[in-house]
Amino acid sequence: MLKLFQSIFHPGADKQGAYPEDLIERAIERAVDTTDGRLRALPRYKKSLRPAIIHAIDHVIAMVDNLPPPLELSRRSFGSNAEVSNYFASVEDMEEILSRDAEMRQWQKSSDNVLAERVVMLLIMVMRERNVLGVALEGSEVRRDVAQVTVSFSKHRTVDPTAVEDDTRRLLKRRAFDHLLGLALGNIAEGHGERRDLERERDLLRLKVAALAGGRWGFGDDTTGEATDPEAVQQRLAEIDTQLGTLGTGLLQSNLDTLIDVLSRAEQNFRWETVPLCIDRQGVKQAQPSMMAPETTLTVLHNSAGQSVIVRLVSIERADLPKPRDFLREAQGFLG
Repeated sequence: MLKLFQSIFHPGADKQGAYPEDLIERAIERAVDTTDGRLRALPRYKKSLRPAIIHAIDHVIAMVDNLPPPLELSRRSFGSNAEVSNYFASVEDMEEILSRDAEMRQWQKSSDNVLAERVVMLLIMVMRERNVLGVALEGSEVRRDVAQVTVSFSKHRTVDPTAVEDDTRRLLKRRAFDHLLGLALGNIAEGHGERRDLERERDLLRLKVAALAGGRWGFGDDTTGEATDPEAVQQRLAEIDTQLGTLGTGLLQSNLDTLIDVLSRAEQNFRWETVPLCIDRQGVKQAQPSMMAPETTLTVLHNSAGQSVIVRLVSIERADLPKPRDFLREAQGFLG
């Protein structure tokens, strides 16, 4: 059974090109469990998967290791760091977002983190650009109805918070590898809708995709709200796999080929790029950097399903952690 929240990466075993055999073995079994456990019925499935698995591991380790150092989030940095002020409308907005973030609340509640000096995590956001008509100063003349582009960030959420940067990066490597597996599962599911007798298998595979999303599996912006209980997610996955096990195995080679294809082309299916951005305090995009609109660098994550999000490794010192919101008390106050 897939251990949804266990990492295949361990300290000392996540450096590119130096993988112990047990890491490769765990990665192969995780790939099979995540997509279609029936693949084990195929002869030499491990040998067939091995080169693609190693290629995918190489890719995700390089991706995560090349992310820049964490960006400090605090009242101080909001006033002094243009990148922080780009991501949030105000200090109050930043603290409000962090105080109601599901992953942050869980991390703060855990007794394991009581003595942690800081938290390191990945911040995920959606960037929106809008064409508007605004006011601009050209020389000493104020012009109105000037075509402008405004930039804003929304749907903030955090993933994989830990007290140690290396631990967060290790969890992100697991998440990136799993994201590739999720893309492969989606391709397998959608490839089974062409014939009526495959509809049941397609529907079950789609349910598996949905169950993984409920476990806050990937990097997308569609997993808002509280994370589903891990045990409930794993139980649901077990039920789906049991039902899949009662179906035929005629398309297993096709499923394996799809999985191998996605992992072998990991860099085409899942990648990030850096993009320069210059915006002023009103969120108006500028063509050139200036004191009022310094240049910052965005990390944009893309996948082959057409999704794109902004990601940034961030850190918060213990003294700067916002107090978690008490939703029960707020509800009681609202009801009087």
